[in-house]
Amino acid sequence: MAGRIIRGLGAAALAMAAGACASGSAPSNSGFLTTYEGLTPRTDVVRASVQQRRDEALASTITRLWVAPTEVFGVTDPVLSDDDRRAVLSEVDRQVCYELSERFEIAEQPEPQAGTVRVGVTYIRPTHQAGSAAAAVANFFIPGPIKVRAPGGTGGLGAEAELLTPDGRQAAAIVWRRDAMVVGTDKPSLSRIGDAHQLAEPLGDMVGDALAPDDREVRPIPSPDPCERFGPRVRVEGILAGFATGLYEPGLSGGRPPADQEVDPVD
Repeated sequence: MAGRIIRGLGAAALAMAAGACASGSAPSNSGFLTTYEGLTPRTDVVRASVQQRRDEALASTITRLWVAPTEVFGVTDPVLSDDDRRAVLSEVDRQVCYELSERFEIAEQPEPQAGTVRVGVTYIRPTHQAGSAAAAVANFFIPGPIKVRAPGGTGGLGAEAELLTPDGRQAAAIVWRRDAMVVGTDKPSLSRIGDAHQLAEPLGDMVGDALAPDDREVRPIPSPDPCERFGPRVRVEGILAGFATGLYEPGLSGGRPPADQEVDPVD
């Protein structure tokens, strides 16, 4: 019986794989960035839709920066609870801080001689909870890290980010959007923000790569860790829970929002 289930799911996975690569719709400009001039689509990214630009000369002059708290910009549907929105914003803050701290010195607050990174979440698509539960049961019979998700049940995340010089000029920018893949390593979740929350990690990776100049070497994690306020860089309990249940749990996998963080209003 299990063999027939595996073969059936494998066939379904192959049938859906063609659409799985183009998981993100083309991002549109929300108006969050100071300018969109010079943004060009990346053609070497298959899981997300990305536009970016970087002025190498300007970006190279910035070695220290302040990462402004992530904002929600233009997300009117769905309406998330304050706790859900806070959890997504906090995880984006966490992942962006981690990646940038390996390329720049991170200031604790704005400084006259430091650059500024602004990040706006412009798209959140909720995860379908019932579909995730069914996917978790089906994936129990599929060995390995590849997961099969219910078509139409995956969530997504979109954001825009920019690096500004101390005098306010845009040195680099990125517009990014991705939906969880129907066939891939994105875990199903019983949380409405399960996909948006776990997609904050690839977003952070892309923001770090997009904003840092090409010749900026990745450095060891600083000590003390400037991102410590967001929680540990690795949550072992979340990894173990994922192995045990096949599900992604934001509460076990993310950091912690600062106690004084407030939810940004929807624009």
